[in-house]
Amino acid sequence: MKIKFCGAAGTTTGSKHLITVNGQNILLDCGLYQGRRKESLERNRDFPFDPAKIDVLVLSHAHIDHSGNIPQLTKRGFTGNILTTPATRDLCSIMLPDAAHIHEHDIDWLNRHRKKNDLTILEPSYTMQDAEACMRQFVTLSYNRPMQIADGVKLTFIDAGHVLGSAQVILDIDDRETGKHSRLLFSGDVGRPENDLLEAAAPSENVDYVIMESTYGGRKHELDAATSDHICRIIREVQQRRAKLIIPAFAVERTQQLLFTLDKLRESNCFPAIPTYVDSPLAVKATEIFRLHLEDLKPSVREAVFMRNDPFGFEGLRLVRSVEESKALNKVKGPAIIISASGMAESGRILHHLRNNVSKSQNIILFVGYCAENTLGWKLRHKQPTVSILGDEFDVRAKIEIMDSFSGHADHDELLDYFSRIHGSKSHVFLVHGERSRTALLKEALEPLHPTGQIIMPDLLQEFSL
Repeated sequence: MKIKFCGAAGTTTGSKHLITVNGQNILLDCGLYQGRRKESLERNRDFPFDPAKIDVLVLSHAHIDHSGNIPQLTKRGFTGNILTTPATRDLCSIMLPDAAHIHEHDIDWLNRHRKKNDLTILEPSYTMQDAEACMRQFVTLSYNRPMQIADGVKLTFIDAGHVLGSAQVILDIDDRETGKHSRLLFSGDVGRPENDLLEAAAPSENVDYVIMESTYGGRKHELDAATSDHICRIIREVQQRRAKLIIPAFAVERTQQLLFTLDKLRESNCFPAIPTYVDSPLAVKATEIFRLHLEDLKPSVREAVFMRNDPFGFEGLRLVRSVEESKALNKVKGPAIIISASGMAESGRILHHLRNNVSKSQNIILFVGYCAENTLGWKLRHKQPTVSILGDEFDVRAKIEIMDSFSGHADHDELLDYFSRIHGSKSHVFLVHGERSRTALLKEALEPLHPTGQIIMPDLLQEFSL
């Protein structure tokens, strides 16, 4: 058996890991690389393998850095099954066409500038039609339902607690060449154990090899109690200033978790009612999918929805769908909360809200999740004095706030606890999906806890024989 790390090695985006065993190629995830535009276009267009020679794709969850390059994979010749959970399949049905729409829009924008400079016109890597077509290859499998997916390879999904439908991937492998049986665990993205909406990541048994994320290695999130105090303070400040609170948030899970928290704090009289807008058609659709998959949510959330005390539809909340409604938010006088995608502020309606509000000192911009290096969100989080938004430069005068407790990723201590609940020899542990410095800090912490195994930080395109 061989493992080749084709993405998310030394970085947090573009998750792709290729397993070759018994003459078959099994791809774990097929995510988009997100970062500088030129580098992203190049990395996402070129696969380090022949898509037509992939036999099966196993998808851990729907986030675009794990699923977003599937339309190009199928367009370039992959005809096999895409195996994932039911909720992930439904989320991909809205997220992949949305990603394709954004990609096509970005290419159009680039081509207008390239045309002026007599440069070659670019073609999109894939279209919305490609994104819709790839959905025909999805095959769903619920948690804890083992299934043979290739010669000598059995797949089991267990809950990862990261986002609706997210899964850890267990592969039970009988290697015909060596006669060896082994179990490989791919963590996907590991959720926080105290997530308001989802159960904690499930433990696993008899694991020989681990591919584990390291996004927040060396970093701890804010405590829940501090989070409540922090968000209440911010909203009271917004009310006093009669300002706007702009929250870039991922449309899937982060937006729903924010709504749940705001509803809970509002009910506890933490702050008076304040007009709240979710300006993301994708987030609106995703919220409906959350209602369709109540089986994947905590019992307390299921009960709240069933009892019509809907945390995703509280009083004062408005779900914005049309472009006209979105534009009208520019004229809304504060105080108001606007939640909009994308979470890294790289595309979507959030760009227009930032254009209109980032230079106004009374406003607050709140980041509630990870932003990859060199994205607009990363630049704002690092308080750069000026930023470029849709081709224009803006002075950053709005107050920047950060609350990583809303992150869907386990922090350093939570990752160590997660690792302790992976039972077995764990002879090889591959740390992926993290900036190099973060991964190194997690490796440093794991080594004394697991002296009998190898803790490895693979390089991009590095291959290992096991």
